[in-house]
Amino acid sequence: MILLRHGETEWSRDRRHTGRTDMPLTARGEDQARALAPLVAGGGFGLVLVSPALRARRTAELAGLERYETDPDMWEWDYGGYEGITTASIRETRPDWYLWHDGVIPGDDAHPGESIAQVGARADRVIARARRAEGAVALVAHGHYLRILAARWLGRPPEDGRFLRLDTGTYSRLGFEHGRPVLLTWNAPV
Repeated sequence: MILLRHGETEWSRDRRHTGRTDMPLTARGEDQARALAPLVAGGGFGLVLVSPALRARRTAELAGLERYETDPDMWEWDYGGYEGITTASIRETRPDWYLWHDGVIPGDDAHPGESIAQVGARADRVIARARRAEGAVALVAHGHYLRILAARWLGRPPEDGRFLRLDTGTYSRLGFEHGRPVLLTWNAPV
């Protein structure tokens, strides 16, 4: 299974939490997405799932994954009241705040927020779909979401995604060794 993190957006560049806000790719983000094309060319994918977010769909298309299915389970973590805010800004009022431990606060109707367990449950559903697929699988989604998905692939709690930094426009591969789930490649630049 290959994982592609979408290319750079204005908010990812500025380190703002971007959950459900639908941001376009920057010019650099489009270049990052195009650079992923050789990794998926001729991949013979039996299943290609993409987050409904514009940034993920555009990354898939520029990478050459034009035939895909959007899956709402692949949206980024809903950051609730922290949507669009940087960690540095949050720490002005909560000095020791850490997303992976403290979570998010409720937001408005468009950004109600969700727990890490809820994101993990969504990732579990995508993993189950991937395991039922015939052939290779490609997933195009978001940083925190893919980190949680990788932790769940390994049978770890969603919180263990904190150990797996993931930059924009990178790829990762999940697979098996001796029948056990492993990380084959992680956060690899093109």
